Amino acid sequence: MAYVDGFVLAVPKAKVEDYKKMAQLGAEVWMSHGATSYVECFGDDVPCGELTSFPRAVQAKDDEVVVFSWITYRDKASRDEINAKVMADERMKGSMEDAPFDGKRMIFGGFVPFLQV
Repeated sequence: MAYVDGFVLAVPKAKVEDYKKMAQLGAEVWMSHGATSYVECFGDDVPCGELTSFPRAVQAKDDEVVVFSWITYRDKASRDEINAKVMADERMKGSMEDAPFDGKRMIFGGFVPFLQV
């Protein structure tokens, strides 16, 4: 069964173009190592909820845009193999140190799909 890594983070609006470049590199690297898809989305209709919401989850500031992204794999074993290759890939060296967002506010996790239509 497929496996999905999901991410939510906040990017300063002034660094959106830098983030797009980073995302393009990420897509190239993950796909070259076998990911089945790589998707990056900028928030368009993500209101700040009273208790919980995407903006609250990542402590988004007024000058930031929320990003929702995911990477899919054939299965969890493939994901583990691919991520190990990605982390060792020379193209990724220094990418998190130079990331155009605060990685401490990023939320992420691995998910097993149970329904896909």
